[in-house]
Amino acid sequence: QVRLVESGGGLLQPGGSLRLSCKASGFPFEHFAIAYFRQAPGKEREGVSCITGRAGTTLYTESMEGRFTISRDNAKNTIYLKMNSLNAEDTAVYYCKANILSRHYWGQGTQVTVSS
Repeated sequence: QVRLVESGGGLLQPGGSLRLSCKASGFPFEHFAIAYFRQAPGKEREGVSCITGRAGTTLYTESMEGRFTISRDNAKNTIYLKMNSLNAEDTAVYYCKANILSRHYWGQGTQVTVSS
């Protein structure tokens, strides 16, 4: 059974940093790209970043490039999203997602709140 479990969210002040984790199970993790999305209150879900399987090629939404870094540890079946210089506009629920055999699998999300 495919499972994605996010963790690492929290409350922090503007300018702070946070590292999110996405632990995967139930599929050959190293062969699949994983993406992070986020959804702010009252807004549509938007893409944040993604990382391919073995090659580990990364892509970022333009507004997050330079502040966010996605990485993976295939030995731990885990994706990491390091976020720096956070501001109030980054407040959202962050989700990881995998596309496996034309099906979309989502984690339950982790809340990130940036507030002074």
